[in-house]
Amino acid sequence: MALKFEILKTSGKSRLGKLYTKHGIVNTPAFMPVGTCGTVKAMMPESVAATGAEILLGNTYHLMLRPGADLVEKMGGLHKFMNWNRPILTDSGGFQVMSLSSLRKISEKGVEFKSHVDGKKFFLSPEESIKIQHKLDSNITMAFDECTPYPSAYERCKESMRLSMRWAKRSREAFVDRDGYGIFGIQQGNVFKDLRQESADCLKNIGFDGYAIGGLAIGEGQEKMFEVLDYAPDMLPDDKPRYLMGVGRPDDIVGAVLRGVDMFDCVMPTRSGRTSQAFTKYGTINIRNARHREDPRPLEEGCDCPLCTHYSRAYIHHLQKCQEVLAVMLLSWHNVRYYERLMQGLRKALAEDRLQDFVAEFYENQQKGDIAPL
Repeated sequence: MALKFEILKTSGKSRLGKLYTKHGIVNTPAFMPVGTCGTVKAMMPESVAATGAEILLGNTYHLMLRPGADLVEKMGGLHKFMNWNRPILTDSGGFQVMSLSSLRKISEKGVEFKSHVDGKKFFLSPEESIKIQHKLDSNITMAFDECTPYPSAYERCKESMRLSMRWAKRSREAFVDRDGYGIFGIQQGNVFKDLRQESADCLKNIGFDGYAIGGLAIGEGQEKMFEVLDYAPDMLPDDKPRYLMGVGRPDDIVGAVLRGVDMFDCVMPTRSGRTSQAFTKYGTINIRNARHREDPRPLEEGCDCPLCTHYSRAYIHHLQKCQEVLAVMLLSWHNVRYYERLMQGLRKALAEDRLQDFVAEFYENQQKGDIAPL
């Protein structure tokens, strides 16, 4: 195994750790901004780095369609191509194949599908997914899997999970071990505890550098998700990183850290930035609301992002009303910085043995809500 993971401290199920890769160290718990097509939307890589992000997520499905893995490899790999010299995790493309491709055919070999871009036919197998991720030069490769929607019948989930486990074995066998790189297996099983256990046992028998919890945040709601997270991370090895895929809102992340998860990704910070939504200490606000029109305050007192240190709510409200792209850029920067500040706060609280106080204050502030101007 070529990735080193070190647990520095624990508090209940929560873990403070370090993940060592060829392109740098990732401090955990960690949030990965999503750079689907080789870019975090509306942000320069230098801006993303300035938020404190130590690792990005790229997407195999989108990059294989445009510009193609061969071109990225020719350009020196994804790090060089997008000017990001820190670690990169790439998902396998399986979720996008299932969710974005209107015409697809699943077999034991893999998935045949039509591109959502131009309708061209492609075939993605575990071996091909791993090969593409190798060409992208991602530090963390994800095993190819199928994600069942919620709700799905038990038998459908069992059949899908077992197919994903067979694909996981083929993914591991196709992966090329090298220093500073690793591959994560993905636990499936939807919301069924026995299927989650069977999946975890299978993945542990195969042996991976890390383990992801897949098939959540797909419509089941936070309560059901937390019910699964009350047991799912415990089924995975204690000495390996645990990654909850596609999650989520700030309170989702805090709840998952309390349940033993180390890594997260979500499009929400930048997607919200494109729809006038901003995350703050006191909850989410919509900067388009009229109450911000004459508000001289920063978006969030104490935030060190460019939006909060240089501009007023009134100005960003004006930019949004005029549909200026600068509004999207600044809001996206603020939101990613908010997420990274949250992770830094969680890590600092863990290191200082005050996690429960930090969490209590987080929820108390969220319940207060944003304060209207005087």
